[in-house]
Amino acid sequence: MKLVILLGGILFLAACQQQGGDSLLQEKPKNTDTKMQYVTNSDPVEPEKKTTQETARHLAKLAVEVPDVHDATSVVVGNYAVVGIDVDKDLDRSRVGVIKYSVAEALKDDPDGRNALIVADADGVERIRDLGEKMSEGHPVEGITDELSQIIARYLPEGPIREVPTDDDQSKESVPDEDQQDMDEIQKEQSSDQ
Repeated sequence: MKLVILLGGILFLAACQQQGGDSLLQEKPKNTDTKMQYVTNSDPVEPEKKTTQETARHLAKLAVEVPDVHDATSVVVGNYAVVGIDVDKDLDRSRVGVIKYSVAEALKDDPDGRNALIVADADGVERIRDLGEKMSEGHPVEGITDELSQIIARYLPEGPIREVPTDDDQSKESVPDEDQQDMDEIQKEQSSDQ
């Protein structure tokens, strides 16, 4: 019995010993005013800011990568871009429409090309090219925006349409009204039989 009490006392004293000599009680900092700070971008690397001319060249490069596009030019103002593509003049209108759609699809995943308008006729492409040259030469912004608005007004109906999410429950429309009434009657009969 004495041995058990002695071992218990030794274990008790050993358990109460401090390890490493540091105090287990640490002093609290004097400034206890803590505030929650919300961070929008925790990535320490700043994204590169492109000039509008660099963005225009980037969009033109993406457009040229689409098959059947021989050359492309682009003008960027704010969040909007107009991309002119040069395609073979002997292509029929439906094929040109497919190419324009392909270019729009290639640009929609790019943050800079999301709102791009695609132009494929020779006159429009030439106007966009001239407008880009005027911008690089430093012409007044007012004249450039007027000409750009005329180009956009001419081709806007041909721009990509943003897809609106549809109702995923397609079974609602899969049963004709007559059959639905028959099914409702059968269900009513079966529920009344119970």
